[in-house]
Amino acid sequence: MPNFSSDYFLDLLLSLPGILLAISFHEMAHGFAADAMGDPTPKLAGRLTVNPLKHIDPLGLLSMLLFRFGWAKPVPINPLNFKDRKKGMIIVSLAGILTNLLLGFLGMVIYYAVLPIQNEVLLEILEYIYFYNIVFAVFNLLPIPPLDGSKVLMVFLPNKALPTFYEFQKYGMFIILGLAITGLLSTIITPFIYRIINLYAKILNPVFSFIWALWY
Repeated sequence: MPNFSSDYFLDLLLSLPGILLAISFHEMAHGFAADAMGDPTPKLAGRLTVNPLKHIDPLGLLSMLLFRFGWAKPVPINPLNFKDRKKGMIIVSLAGILTNLLLGFLGMVIYYAVLPIQNEVLLEILEYIYFYNIVFAVFNLLPIPPLDGSKVLMVFLPNKALPTFYEFQKYGMFIILGLAITGLLSTIITPFIYRIINLYAKILNPVFSFIWALWY
């Protein structure tokens, strides 16, 4: 259980922008991708927006804040409207993941850019922005329903395997919850999260070292 100290609530407050940005852009990206592939459902549902109120699931957000594990309100899509159903499913499923990876990179760019200012609060907010975007990307790559990775996997499954997969879908959330409660979820995704963070740092370190050498 969380230790509800003053530091805990300060940490919670500083992490909120990162969580809301990661959720909002992830779901909005699904919506825009679906719309581009011929499905107007997200647009009709008012989900083509970065307004977090349109995307957050109250229980999922509370769980994310308290336990660092949560979920957003899925964007409604109708694959029957896609011009190419298989291609559409892949693009829509990967859109949120790729958007989070891009936001994570941009968040780290801004972090490096303001690092010389040495504003601890601002830097911690930016750390959470790039961290949670990368977390959302890696988490959603897992091939467990209803995560995006499972939808990409479904496209490539042979037809004879689909009935088993559909049956498996019923238990997806229970499997994810079980992994989260036992700590296995963190064990699985944490190495990939820090590999991406380290990759971004390797790209940005020499760039900003050069900039700072010129500037200062």
